[in-house]
Amino acid sequence: MAYGKVYSGLDEIVAPEHTALVVWDVQKMLVERIFNKEEFLSKLNRLIDAARKANIPLFFTKITPLPERFESKARLAAARSWGQLYKNASLLELAVQTKEGEVVINKNTASLFIGTNFELMARNAGIETVVFAGIATEIGVESSAREALNRGFYAVVAKDAVSSSDREAHERSLANMSKLLLLASTEEIEKTWQ
Repeated sequence: MAYGKVYSGLDEIVAPEHTALVVWDVQKMLVERIFNKEEFLSKLNRLIDAARKANIPLFFTKITPLPERFESKARLAAARSWGQLYKNASLLELAVQTKEGEVVINKNTASLFIGTNFELMARNAGIETVVFAGIATEIGVESSAREALNRGFYAVVAKDAVSSSDREAHERSLANMSKLLLLASTEEIEKTWQ
């Protein structure tokens, strides 16, 4: 028997009083590589504005490399494909503006939960639903959304406010997540937050 209310329908699941928006890795180096930059930024900024108007907590994540000596060998090997981009500090900066009171999470993995205080902050604030937006759909967004669900959060992906440098991988990821998680458009989410 479940204790407490089980939410159903988008209106209940993303109700402002228990929802946070996570803007995943919208950093200059990634925004420049996605397949739909203009459309993505338009939808993302609309979603961020709607969250701010509804007083929904915003969390912005940033890929933050560990010093090379302390990074895992596996992650170092994976980072080689990024070349100099990964080492250029200005390209690691966010491509969207944050406001006072919004949280920037410097993270070292493709998980919102490994090595961060996100879950502690979310539980302390009574957050039950996490809406995900950002880059890349098939990497950090999907892995974090799945893990959010595994940890007992409602996980919602803003399907038109996520993107990738690989359109096919992005589309496969959305198809995979639709079998397990709730996907909704920016307009649908925005309407519930008005």
